[in-house]
Amino acid sequence: MIRESTIETVYLAKGPTDLRKSIDGLSVLVQEGFHLDPFSSCLFVFCNRKRDKLKILHWEYSGFWLYYKRLEKGTFQWPKANDVSPSLKISRRQLNWLLDGLSIQQRQAHKEIAARTLL
Repeated sequence: MIRESTIETVYLAKGPTDLRKSIDGLSVLVQEGFHLDPFSSCLFVFCNRKRDKLKILHWEYSGFWLYYKRLEKGTFQWPKANDVSPSLKISRRQLNWLLDGLSIQQRQAHKEIAARTLL
């Protein structure tokens, strides 16, 4: 189970990833491809070429979690690969949209507002 309170950031691998890779292969991708630490308290999300399967790599305390989701119908709205960066930093809210089959660019959603004190 993903404990949202321990997650700092969510990174998507742009474009397709070979999902035959397991924990070791995906952590090497994070380290060498993204130039990020796979042991950080972040989620690293990968999608296959057909965009109907994804894996999420997550380090927690003493080991890795590897979450896997396969859609029975439809596809994930996954960002395309480009030369700028192999990964895309998104919010947990955007990840939830993506997992629900929506785009990470929800223009109709309410903007996040930071609470302020009344004193």
